[in-house]
Amino acid sequence: MGKNVTDVTEELVLPILEEMNLELVDVEYKKEGQNWFLRVFIDKQGGVDIEECGQVSEQLSEKLDETDPVDAAYFLEVSSPGAERPLKTQADFNKYVGEHIFVKLYEPIKGEKEFEGTLQSFEDETATIEIRIKAQKKQIEVPFNKIAKANLAVTFN
Repeated sequence: MGKNVTDVTEELVLPILEEMNLELVDVEYKKEGQNWFLRVFIDKQGGVDIEECGQVSEQLSEKLDETDPVDAAYFLEVSSPGAERPLKTQADFNKYVGEHIFVKLYEPIKGEKEFEGTLQSFEDETATIEIRIKAQKKQIEVPFNKIAKANLAVTFN
């Protein structure tokens, strides 16, 4: 089997983003109801605006028409990841030290598979997260390879 839709899309969009000094956060291809959506999430320091999303969408759309990796009809959406941006790479973890994050694990640590707290540090492929249990603060160390999913979390004080 050849490359999947998200891989092909990633290859096509990266040069466009590089030229515009934007960063690729994520690509997802999924069915919602009757329709397929190809979503590309982009970002930069200070966030992206609608105009930038439009430019990327236009250029990417042309490239997708040329290569035609998708056999179904679909909607292309280019947007910013929003407040709950996913953390996919080790570089993402380094970048967001000090931020409030939510992490889902492949296997439990201390009986838990989900943690929410402040990312204290990221060293030696391990995230140290400060979590609150009732009134106590605890540090928990999470190896990068055990993280199934992670994103910035919005806190309401």
